[in-house]
Amino acid sequence: MSTIPLAEELLLLAYDDQTGKATGSRIGLDLGMSAAVLIDLALAGRIAYVDGYLKVVDPSPIGDPIADAVLARAAEDEPHTPSQWLQRLRHRLRTRVLEDLVSRGVVSDVDETQMGVIHLHRYPTTDPQYEAEIRRRLAEALMTETICDERTAALATLLSACRMEPALRLPSDESARAHQRIEEIAAGAGFSGSANLEDSIVRPSVALVVATLGKAISAALGAPKPA
Repeated sequence: MSTIPLAEELLLLAYDDQTGKATGSRIGLDLGMSAAVLIDLALAGRIAYVDGYLKVVDPSPIGDPIADAVLARAAEDEPHTPSQWLQRLRHRLRTRVLEDLVSRGVVSDVDETQMGVIHLHRYPTTDPQYEAEIRRRLAEALMTETICDERTAALATLLSACRMEPALRLPSDESARAHQRIEEIAAGAGFSGSANLEDSIVRPSVALVVATLGKAISAALGAPKPA
């Protein structure tokens, strides 16, 4: 199965397969998807974190319409901070990603009308293979000692930054272990700032982008509410 963009992976994890409704924080998901687009560009070597800004280092398209549009926009515009990019990208991004998933038959668009005028859309899963593959990768990374690849490490860290760990739908006795592994992965990749980037399990250029975007998400969401 071909790799799908990180923003799509995050969205598929957040939406309930049967009801087609988003779970968890909507703002957290939107910010996470914005970060995911930028991380995909970093993974492809197109952007880097330099002197406090995300800057284009290679304007060549990567083959994803949404990411390529962002890349072209960034190449023509003045540099922006990670926080600025998150806010600039999050509006309508979810709609665009959902439309793309619908067009490819991954989810379906169920349009329900309430009170004759209010349209509510649900997006139940049509093709479960994509999400199954995402969950398989995450399970291997979080429930074993396997060293995961850059994309999976970034996805796991995004789930934590967006406070989407409940979307993993793990039994309570496995949730604590998964959270510990996410912290270990983030530290080992240099995402949390607790490891030397030269010793990172991912490229230092990628680690810097993920780390700064993770901090920007946390700042935008504010302090977690008491349990």
